[in-house]
Amino acid sequence: MAREAGVNLIDTADVYSGGLSEEILGEALGADRDDVLIATKVRLPMGDGPNDAGLSRHHIMRSAEASLRRLRTDHIDLYQVHEWDGQTPLDETLRALDDLVRSGKVRYVGCSNYAAWHMMKSLWTADRHGLTPFVSNQVHYSVHMRDIENEIVPVAVDQGVGILVWSPIAGGLLSGKYRRGVEAPAGSRHLTDWSEPPVYDEEKLYDIIDALVAVAEEHGVSAAQVALAYLLAKPAVTSLVIGARTEEQLADNLAAADLTLTAADMERLDAVSAQPLAYPFWHHLNAADRLSPADLTLLGRHLEE
Repeated sequence: MAREAGVNLIDTADVYSGGLSEEILGEALGADRDDVLIATKVRLPMGDGPNDAGLSRHHIMRSAEASLRRLRTDHIDLYQVHEWDGQTPLDETLRALDDLVRSGKVRYVGCSNYAAWHMMKSLWTADRHGLTPFVSNQVHYSVHMRDIENEIVPVAVDQGVGILVWSPIAGGLLSGKYRRGVEAPAGSRHLTDWSEPPVYDEEKLYDIIDALVAVAEEHGVSAAQVALAYLLAKPAVTSLVIGARTEEQLADNLAAADLTLTAADMERLDAVSAQPLAYPFWHHLNAADRLSPADLTLLGRHLEE
């Protein structure tokens, strides 16, 4: 279904089901492998040994070879470091990734769940040593949780790094089936079960869902489609990683690619999900005469207000 709809990027990781996800993907693609971009990841534990995790040269090289075998391919299109490793020298990590690119086993490299300073330090180190830079950062982002707009998005805009979004519907939280005062369908998770993303303000969450449902009804679509279309309209977002469990969910999610929200829709969702500016960003409003395009991704709306 995904292929027929035009999806050409599939994201996985070695740690997903202990490598089984990669194996299934490799088998499913078969002879069509070259028609699809494969993105996988390295960093999280793949065993109990001291070298079975992290971003050391040893672990990266061994993990890349293992992923290639499981995926039944001779190259990985986007190889992502799954989390920051504060115990391995950064240049060791980047040199190992660069060697994989130069060998042809990896086409591009990216990071995932990197803070803005992690990403900026990585880009600077790669530039300083002439190494392959990260082209993407896969992070969590949704109308419910917009933390990345503070620093990660401005860095991505400034440095030309693409943002891949994981869990754009917050694991189903923004699908429309969770409503204030309404019991969720049988088999659904409870709000207390959410740790990714955590729910800090239940009432604000329901306000956001109410707004999603209202916009969805105006367009004759699902709340999930509105949540996805909202992110696709945001700066630096290049793709969304969806994880449908059923054909019905997949069909609904894919339809979001054809949904264009109006400026009024975006403003409504921005307003209901707005987060207070943290320092030093509220103070930057005092220096609005010299803001860069990257600054404006965060401060533009606040300046208008």
